[in-house]
Amino acid sequence: MRKLEHFPNLVTMFFTRAAEKGDAPFLWAKRDRAWRATSWAEAARQVASLATALKAQGVQPGDRVMLVSENRPEWCLSDLAIMAAGAITVPTYTTNTERDHAHIIENSGARAVIVSTQKLADVLLKAVLRTTHIETVIAIEPLRPRPSGVRSCNWHGLIEDHPADPATIAAQATFARSDTACIIYTSGTGGAPRGVMQHHGAILHNVAGCADVISEDLGWDDEVFLSFLPLSHAYEHTGGQFVPIGMGGQIYYAESLEKLAANMEEAQPTIMFVVPRLFEVLRTRISKTIAKQGGLSQKLLGAAIEIGEKRAAGTLRLVDRPKALVVDRLFKPKIAKRFGGRMKAMVSGGAPLTPEVGIFFQSLGVRFLQGYGQTEAGPVISCNRPKVGVTVDSVGPPLPATEVRIADDGEILVRGELVMHGYWRNPAETERVLHDGWLHTGDIGVFDAAGRIKITDRKKDLIINDKGDNIAPQKVEGMLTLQPEILQAMIAGDRKPHMVAVIVPDPEWTQEWCAASGTKCDFATLAQNSDYRTAIGRAVERTNKELSVIERVRRFILADTQFTIENEQMTPSMKIRRHVLRQVYGERLDALYKG
Repeated sequence: MRKLEHFPNLVTMFFTRAAEKGDAPFLWAKRDRAWRATSWAEAARQVASLATALKAQGVQPGDRVMLVSENRPEWCLSDLAIMAAGAITVPTYTTNTERDHAHIIENSGARAVIVSTQKLADVLLKAVLRTTHIETVIAIEPLRPRPSGVRSCNWHGLIEDHPADPATIAAQATFARSDTACIIYTSGTGGAPRGVMQHHGAILHNVAGCADVISEDLGWDDEVFLSFLPLSHAYEHTGGQFVPIGMGGQIYYAESLEKLAANMEEAQPTIMFVVPRLFEVLRTRISKTIAKQGGLSQKLLGAAIEIGEKRAAGTLRLVDRPKALVVDRLFKPKIAKRFGGRMKAMVSGGAPLTPEVGIFFQSLGVRFLQGYGQTEAGPVISCNRPKVGVTVDSVGPPLPATEVRIADDGEILVRGELVMHGYWRNPAETERVLHDGWLHTGDIGVFDAAGRIKITDRKKDLIINDKGDNIAPQKVEGMLTLQPEILQAMIAGDRKPHMVAVIVPDPEWTQEWCAASGTKCDFATLAQNSDYRTAIGRAVERTNKELSVIERVRRFILADTQFTIENEQMTPSMKIRRHVLRQVYGERLDALYKG
């Protein structure tokens, strides 16, 4: 099996791979309806030239440079060039508001920003002009009109005007593994984002660990990665960008969620890093597509899930084998084609995966490896490994050279090179989570007999009812959203006698219900319709049957809108923002206890 070299920094790793791979394809993007590749050699030329241009614009070692762009080749090249110039990348979500951008500019003290499109610049520039730090705006696509009050440059023009030899720039990359590579602002489920200082060694530790999992458990070939999650998220930044670079792989940039299924078939990826929400979306779409086909396809899906559930429970019998053989030969190959036909594994992280969703995909023959991590740890801490055994309720053993222990109160503690050096300009928060080199994750968990970590809940998200019982909200919310009537849910009940919920009904189910009942499909009408609420209530009751007494949802309200990134009720990594939802619905939820 291949092993990853011990690189001194991320820039050296990139230039080493580029020299080895030469004219082989590296970065793929769809332009004019066709996939077009940037070779490793061309990527190295552009990175070297842009790094030289940044220095010419006054960027000094240690300066922070913001990067505001959707996933595309220029994102990767800009990130590498910033680091090659000795500066620190500050990735920023494309969904950020003017207020978000202003906070990050002020907190990071960024001197320059690279932005991709006019649409993103329209929001960003408002923040730039109300702060005092940004001196240079570099636009990947032309901005019209050019911003006033700040120096502006064209990304492509800078590269052409500052030609540089990749070998020369590579030789200048003398940064240590302990040097800060980037400051990634956490998405803020509970307040203002904090800047996590990730050093080169933290990310390199993750790259080596992930490559070890792929090499030892799946086989290291010419890997193809499909990048979908925002690159400003630590999970995709490491897993979807630097792991492929370390392994000399190719990266395809997905166009959108709507085109993701088509992109999978076209790119034929071998590895994807995903979040549970994507699995939930794909599960719904696959189930509905097969339900519409009916006939044999629907019967095979039912048989596949039945066999999968028995396998997961360890109750598969000899008499089930003929049915399992039919599913393996007639059904699973068709599903595999939908994922490109070469998928070795989809690696899920960022949030807990509901076991029922995991069993669904295992039943279809889609291998997923659930992992666990935090931005503060590179971000990957552990990952399921086939050679150890994959279970839907665990996140696998720790990565190599990663220490994990469980504190007396059940909190997961992590130590190793992957752990951040602290939060940028926030010593109080740093001191709160780092003690004697141990990162206090805030997650509660245990080790199983095979040494795999099981996450039981988020320490700060635990709901404690009026009797002192602990309730894990993610578990209940995940089970509610398995019902076809429910798209999203948030439960509440801290210091209360029972659980209540905010529920977002599923739009497709709602359309079908309206058509069947002859009801006008608008929120004002449906919110007052007792039959509609009763139908959703039945979905809640089905869920309650699978929950303990203290977990059951006794009453609920309907949300005004879906939880989205745009209304700030979800983070860019698709986690619900509980503090925002409590502000919006708190009074109505409290009223449920009085009625």
